Amino acid sequence: MKKLLVLMSIMCFAAAGVSAAENAKPQAPATAQEIQKSKDIIRAQREAAFERRLNLTEVQKLKAKQLRQKGHEKLKPIMEEIKAKKQEAEMVRRSRMAVRMQEERLAEIDAELAVLEKKAKEIRKANMKEFESILTRQQRKTLKEMKKEGRDKYRAAHPM
Repeated sequence: MKKLLVLMSIMCFAAAGVSAAENAKPQAPATAQEIQKSKDIIRAQREAAFERRLNLTEVQKLKAKQLRQKGHEKLKPIMEEIKAKKQEAEMVRRSRMAVRMQEERLAEIDAELAVLEKKAKEIRKANMKEFESILTRQQRKTLKEMKKEGRDKYRAAHPM
């Protein structure tokens, strides 16, 4: 009798396990298009919140969009160069060349990357100055507060 009871309970647990495994189907991984679409939605929401907080007029929104596009076009070739240099550095790290040669080449690449990063930073600064030029005094003040909040939030999330 005990054996039958133990056997029945084991069969019930096994059936419950199989049933649970069938019900817990893995979620299909998102496609690249779905990921990009969700990123675009998030970006649009952030832009809208930014514009609302600064209380931008329609004319300012249009000018800001044009400035963003112009800045993106300026940055695009530099960002592609940075990406290529980083890939080159990765290839050097994976290569079988002598350690000393590898270190020298990586130092050269790092120097080139530093120059490119500096160029990108200068372009971003110029873009921000152009954007700030279309703002009113009150909007610039609000933007300054927003920047401070962003820095504080970053520091809180990335303690040194």
